Amino acid sequence: MPDGDISKLRIEKDERISGSGKKKKYYILLIAILILFAIAVLYKNGYLTPALSVRGLKVMNIYPSQTYTLLNASGYVVAQRKAAISSKITGRLVYLGVEEGDKVKKGEIVARLENDDTIAAKNRAIANVNASKALLEQTMAELDDASLHYGRISKLADINGVSKAEYDIANARFKRAKAAVSAQKAAIKASEAALREAEVALEYANMRAPFDAVVLTKNADLGDIVTPIGAAADAKAAVVNIADMDSLQVEVDVSETNINTVKNGQPCEIRLDAIQDERFMGKVHMVVPTADRTKASVMVKVAFSDKDTRVLPEMSAKVAFLSREILPDEQNAIMAIPANTVIKDKGNSFVFTVVNKKAVKKEIRTGKKLENMVEVLEGLKIGEFLITEPLDKVRADTKVKVLEE
Repeated sequence: MPDGDISKLRIEKDERISGSGKKKKYYILLIAILILFAIAVLYKNGYLTPALSVRGLKVMNIYPSQTYTLLNASGYVVAQRKAAISSKITGRLVYLGVEEGDKVKKGEIVARLENDDTIAAKNRAIANVNASKALLEQTMAELDDASLHYGRISKLADINGVSKAEYDIANARFKRAKAAVSAQKAAIKASEAALREAEVALEYANMRAPFDAVVLTKNADLGDIVTPIGAAADAKAAVVNIADMDSLQVEVDVSETNINTVKNGQPCEIRLDAIQDERFMGKVHMVVPTADRTKASVMVKVAFSDKDTRVLPEMSAKVAFLSREILPDEQNAIMAIPANTVIKDKGNSFVFTVVNKKAVKKEIRTGKKLENMVEVLEGLKIGEFLITEPLDKVRADTKVKVLEE
């Protein structure tokens, strides 16, 4: 090739470089296929589709009465008959026969003040009564003698057998004897009245239960000074507080706007925080005919249908006012869900639950219907999350997002 002729110059292609380029195309194609396959898998499993927002609730046991509860209210157990036992006089406590929780009968002495002075006064009054009765016997004997003497003198006077002076003396003696008997009878009545007064004063030292009750609190101990008003330093007024446990009722405040829902005799269900595993039957005893302006509420008193020794005054309580009586087969809790969450398909019943952020279609077996709820006999467990809406958009294996209530 002559010098300067560069038009004929060219670069020879390397066959090895050409072969390497083909391999790169194959690799790129393979990676693209793998990416498309991965996208298809992710899409099929719902990772690339937006999650469906759903609402729902956890499956739990309920009491049938919850389905026909009209109103709920909170309050406390209160004894309608209670008393603070105290004394009408001031004295030192020398006897206390009860403790907290003891049962007492009507008229039973629960405490006593020192009473040596009143015992002495009573003994003196008894002695006066006995002395008056003895004097009455003496005056009665004197009256009998005067009466007999006056009778003999009167007969002799009729035949002029005695003088007028002797007759007058006999007559005067008879009248004095009668007056003495009358006076002595009056003295006996006075001494008996003094005895009753001493007995009453002695009884003031005894503090008795006014009705059958249970001792709630003990406020004094032996040696304490007890006064009617407790105004003196270190003095006690009430020795013990008692309550009639048969008079326990639940007092709840019902809003003025809902008070028309409540009426006397209405069936209720009572729940106590202290006895959470049991529910008590009750009825509205009365709607107190006045409102509390500070709370805009009306007090309602609910009586227990059956007595239970576990129920104590001042326990916190919740009352459900029912639309009807609870039937015998509705006493126990059952698993129930809203009836509108059950989907019927070819005679079978299904619901949608949430498992690992996906909707799962489950077949269930239902029982009796309770208002807007239905009993679940098989297919669900307590605590499972049940989808309630939107059921028309939910499908099996749909990715879901649970919205907070």
